[in-house]
Amino acid sequence: MTPTTVKTSPIPGQKPGTSGLRARTRTFMGPRYLENFVQSVFDALGGIEGRTLVLGGDGRYFGREASATILKMAAANGAAKVVVGQGGLLSTPAASAVIRTLKADGGLILSASHNPGGEDGDFGVKYNIAAGGPAPESITNAIHARTESIERYLTLDVPDPDLETVGTLTLGGMTVEVIDPVKIHADLLESLFDFDAIRGMIAQGFTLRFDAMHAATGPYAVEVLENRLGAPTGTVMNATPLPDFGGGHPDPNPAHAHDLWNLMTGPASPDFGAASDGDGDRNMILGRGVYVSPSDSLAVLAANAHLAPGYAGGLKGIARSMPTSRAADRVAAALGIELHETPTGWKFFGTLLDAGRATICGEESFGTGSDHVREKDGLWAVLLWLNILAVRRISVQEILEDHWARFGRDVYTRHDYEAIDTAAAERLMNDLRARLDALPGTKAGALTVEAADDFAYTDPISGDVATKQGIRIVFAEDARLVLRLSGTGTEGATLRVYMERRLADPAEAAHADPQVALSQVIEAAEALAGIRARTGREGPDVAT
Repeated sequence: MTPTTVKTSPIPGQKPGTSGLRARTRTFMGPRYLENFVQSVFDALGGIEGRTLVLGGDGRYFGREASATILKMAAANGAAKVVVGQGGLLSTPAASAVIRTLKADGGLILSASHNPGGEDGDFGVKYNIAAGGPAPESITNAIHARTESIERYLTLDVPDPDLETVGTLTLGGMTVEVIDPVKIHADLLESLFDFDAIRGMIAQGFTLRFDAMHAATGPYAVEVLENRLGAPTGTVMNATPLPDFGGGHPDPNPAHAHDLWNLMTGPASPDFGAASDGDGDRNMILGRGVYVSPSDSLAVLAANAHLAPGYAGGLKGIARSMPTSRAADRVAAALGIELHETPTGWKFFGTLLDAGRATICGEESFGTGSDHVREKDGLWAVLLWLNILAVRRISVQEILEDHWARFGRDVYTRHDYEAIDTAAAERLMNDLRARLDALPGTKAGALTVEAADDFAYTDPISGDVATKQGIRIVFAEDARLVLRLSGTGTEGATLRVYMERRLADPAEAAHADPQVALSQVIEAAEALAGIRARTGREGPDVAT
């Protein structure tokens, strides 16, 4: 079957961010937009002739149509085989697991993660390499460069393939294998944790709820929590993936997972609650009346990972994104292992995991994972928490209080100012960046600046350098402030302000309200950056 060559021209703005290319769904549905980017990926890789790829996504609107388009383009470009999840569904961690298990050459994941879906929502495409993780900047830069010079794309003029039936079919000269999207990932997770212990705890009356937010994790959570671990039917809330996520915002935080939040803070709450996001890589952990901040969750999981069979031999190291609190640093020091501080973006963990320099990784943006895949994994975090609870047989609250008594508590909050004027946000950052050298020794409200810099990172394995990754300001009062502009939104700019302060007294740590305990750091951020005046906002859109 002869490929069809379609003439095209560059479309401005197709630069992949930390998680691939994201844009409004209607933009992706427009003429040539998806095709230009996908062909640019194939070209930047030096072609895909004879290669095996994995394809899947989070089930959001336009996913099936995009999958069909990509399959026809892959066939026209000479791919030998594409493995695709049934119905085009593969959670992001599952896609990583499939790439690694089947030893594929890479994969395309169709997701905008925690961004809203639907025809008026967002869509995204990212390329993952053969190791299963997001493409490094050398590849994403090559993709972007190709989008700026592309003149044609290749496709086949054939009907859309059937993705609803598990099995194999032929598209041109390419094999398409439609697989059960859940099994490989679920089997991998079962190999890491003591399912017998968790199953026994549930059988003895331990109660839990998992909010899949009508997103990709629903089928995975039902299979693992209900079918394999014996949790009652209905334990997984909002389990059916919907193209618009049921009209919700699939971001597992207190602001958006409100049904679960209300349940867990109500008078008859279960022992444990969790939520995951649009593509299944993020997680929120709750106990009865207790919210576990992602930074604390990373630290607790690292300190207790040895209780799970897959990590009984100990950790090789811990890696965290720079804005994530320093709680994990204290665990790494106690365990005598390496702590790596990287820029935001899971791709920066990949070389550390591949080199055996880290076992567990985490980001304050509700993402944690380990070396079992090369993506963050929401269900993995839930299962490690359940394994710890099954062994220790104390509550989530007691686990946190025990951890804080040992390490102190790094009280933490993140304030998001969403969809603000891009020029104003960049002026704020640039003006503060220009003053960094003069800040040490000065006062910011009640706090004293001890150090200030614009975070830069040199990958210890590859030597790659990333600059301007966020402004760090450390205070003498054992507190820290970070400001950065996020690359995951599709409208305006999102300013993220991260604040933390260590409380050493166990009694104070156990009962601290983060917004109160961090009031001086919040005031220091305003004094240094003038956020209200520069953004026109009286406060953040979301505080977590």
